[in-house]
Amino acid sequence: MLSPAAAAVAPDSVLLRELLAVSLTGIILYTPVYDPAGSGEIVDFTFEYLNPVAQRMMAMPEVPTVTHNQQWPHSIAHGTFAFHVDAFVSGEPREYNINYQADGYDNYYRLAARRAGDGLLVSFTDTADQPRSPVEEALRAAQAAEKAARADAEEQRAALGRAFEQAPVSIAILRGPEFVVELANPSLGVLWGRPVGPALGRPLFEALPDLAGQGLEELLTQVLRTGEPLLFQERPTRLARHPGGPPTLGYYNFTYQPLHDAQGLVTGLITVGLDVTEQVVARQQVQQLNQELEARVQVRTREALALQADLLAAAQRQVQEREQFYQIFAQTPAAICVQRGPKHRYEYVNQAYQDFFPGRQLLGRPVAEALPETVGSGVVDLLDQVYRTGETYYGYELPLLITQPEGPPKQMYFTFTYQAYRENGEIVGISTFAYDVAEQVLARQRLEAYAAELQESEARFRTMADAAPNMVWAVHPNSSIRYINRAFLDFVGLRTEQEYITTGWGPYLHPEELELTQGTLTQAIAQRQPYILEHRLLRHDGQYRWLLAQGAPSYLAGGELYGYVGSAIDITDLKQANEQLQRTNVDLDNFIYTASHDLKQPIANIEGLLQGVQHALPPAGRVGEVPRMLDLMQGAVERFGRTIAHLTDISRLQHEYNQPATAVLLARVVQEVQLDLAPLITQTQARVAVTVPADATLHFSEKNLRSVVYNLLSNALMYRHPDRAPAVSVAYEAQPAHHVLAVRDNGLGLDLARDQDMLFGMFKRLHPHVEGSGIGLYMVKKVVENAGGRIEVESTLGQGSVFRVYVPR
Repeated sequence: MLSPAAAAVAPDSVLLRELLAVSLTGIILYTPVYDPAGSGEIVDFTFEYLNPVAQRMMAMPEVPTVTHNQQWPHSIAHGTFAFHVDAFVSGEPREYNINYQADGYDNYYRLAARRAGDGLLVSFTDTADQPRSPVEEALRAAQAAEKAARADAEEQRAALGRAFEQAPVSIAILRGPEFVVELANPSLGVLWGRPVGPALGRPLFEALPDLAGQGLEELLTQVLRTGEPLLFQERPTRLARHPGGPPTLGYYNFTYQPLHDAQGLVTGLITVGLDVTEQVVARQQVQQLNQELEARVQVRTREALALQADLLAAAQRQVQEREQFYQIFAQTPAAICVQRGPKHRYEYVNQAYQDFFPGRQLLGRPVAEALPETVGSGVVDLLDQVYRTGETYYGYELPLLITQPEGPPKQMYFTFTYQAYRENGEIVGISTFAYDVAEQVLARQRLEAYAAELQESEARFRTMADAAPNMVWAVHPNSSIRYINRAFLDFVGLRTEQEYITTGWGPYLHPEELELTQGTLTQAIAQRQPYILEHRLLRHDGQYRWLLAQGAPSYLAGGELYGYVGSAIDITDLKQANEQLQRTNVDLDNFIYTASHDLKQPIANIEGLLQGVQHALPPAGRVGEVPRMLDLMQGAVERFGRTIAHLTDISRLQHEYNQPATAVLLARVVQEVQLDLAPLITQTQARVAVTVPADATLHFSEKNLRSVVYNLLSNALMYRHPDRAPAVSVAYEAQPAHHVLAVRDNGLGLDLARDQDMLFGMFKRLHPHVEGSGIGLYMVKKVVENAGGRIEVESTLGQGSVFRVYVPR
């Protein structure tokens, strides 16, 4: 710290250095890095200097070796890099506020930048580094609570999303009277015969025009209007199963389940579908085969009455035809059996039917004996009814608990058809066509449970969001409003969420920022990037307030965008305080400039007056303490001049040493330094031994490496022992992780136990009888450490020293 007297005569460079050291804000000096292709575009910034506060807040050295974009890779996406470029190119002062949540940082920063010659000065504050007001602390706490609540809701939504994505049945969520496809799982894409992605965010009948005109619109509208679910079995529907192909007839089981919002209003519906075309067609084929069989039997019977002699042949043909039918049944994926007589004795079962009842003997046994569990479930009663009436029975999702040979009973669900078959016009048996639909039923039950959990999760999220003091919002992937919390409603002066959804945010945004706000959000959603923007919003009292709005994408388990969730805080008071701080900084800059300019002339006057006194003082006046006092004053002025010169050298060296790294041959650099020091080597009669391989290559700034070698070799020669000629060796060693350069001498040596802390200090000289500035080893250490390396020293007083420089490979 300068004394008052010294401060009164300190030059602008000293005052600036001291001011930066005590500044409560972080200061960074950059120089631009231009496009190497020669376009003139700024592609990065190099650090030239960080003041102590910036070093502490950023946890970085005074002159970092990384560039701006290497330190903050997300700076481009967050807009801070563009802010730096604009401030440099325009030459005008610029300000920027950002809540930077990337690259290990999560704080609100205020930045001010101004071009200074070929450099860019940036002043910044970090709210984490300064005492916060109660309002700021409350906002921070609210943001943390909201972030935790959102993470909890996101995790629950992700679990539900995974179940939705992996469901074996086709599922979609439709919203609004136009039935906009909000979600659709991969199984639905298989049913449609096309990817579901292009349909998301579009009305269903616009995305799938071949579905229109088949009565589905009316059914969906009915569910949306009444809130009552609808179930359809084997509904015929035409659908193009391939993009651009013609619609084909298929049969589908549908369930339409209404979706309610927090107020109980129906806002959409969940559709669950299953393609049963194969089962229906197979059953129709069986029915047709049965009819053909019956017709043929009747023909053969009439022929048998007329031609008794042909009876045996006809019977044989009948058996053969039946065997042919059985062969077809064996290849059918449906479970098929034929039961004869009033006891329903199994006459035929295909493999699919037998697989339902492993280990059971079915053929030749009545159904009640072979499958006793079917008696209590009503199966036998249904068979009796069909056998008695001849009317076909269609069963849907009949539950049946089937005993297994090993393990617990298995719960199964069947969709089936019981159809009577006749001989000579009389009912003689029943053919059964069945499908196990347990997977579909269980999937629907799980989906219904998931839907309930989703609504419960949504309710919990809304409860937590409504309790938050800051404004919370959520939008759909098309940027339309999904939700706003109680604090948001209170801010704009509305009673219900539906009022805001109906009007949208247009009436509340400041007209000058309406297009910017919508465009920024739309772009963030398109690029799946965080949304951050300061904009004005109309408060209920008619005043526009500045808000800091932030949002992030929310995804389903399959990676599909669910929407954006975010929050907003009122930063009007903070912006006003920041503007006042900027005005204060401008006043301070003016003061520093004026003070530094006014101090230059007094310093020069003091030096001139001292010289004048020395020349004008007569010999009679040079008695007593006067000569010594004049010498002390002259020495003080000279030391002051040297200090300024040394500080200038350090500033120049720091600028020059921040050079790009290239592949450098160490042996060539050592040889060039030897040539530069040839006069000193000759004068001291030194012996210099160099053992550096010709191909030893370091990835280093060539200019900086030359300075390191020059300082170490020149020190070895200058700090020689008076009783012997210098013997210096320069050696190289390749280690697994480092290049090692060792410079050994037989000079004065050091007492490291006493001088270790001073050895690499600025302006520290352990042998003052040797001329020097005391900054050589300081700069060597700084250059090596900035390159990611280190320097070590071994020394014995009176015997010599060895300096080892470690450079990363």
